[in-house]
Amino acid sequence: MLIALHKNARTTPAVRAEIAASNEPANVLALRFGITEQTVYKWKKRDVFADRSHTAHHLQTVLTPAQ
Repeated sequence: MLIALHKNARTTPAVRAEIAASNEPANVLALRFGITEQTVYKWKKRDVFADRSHTAHHLQTVLTPAQ
């Protein structure tokens, strides 16, 4: 199965699920996976372990009435 991760992703969905299920302290998990404690807390809060879209939610394009 091909996993589509953005180029800067430090974790895979399997690692994210392991982080969420773990009872170990955030600093231990951060050291193990080479990520920050803030990233550990982020994945512990989420229900879905897929990447979120990095595209703009509101496009900054203004169309004229003719367009």
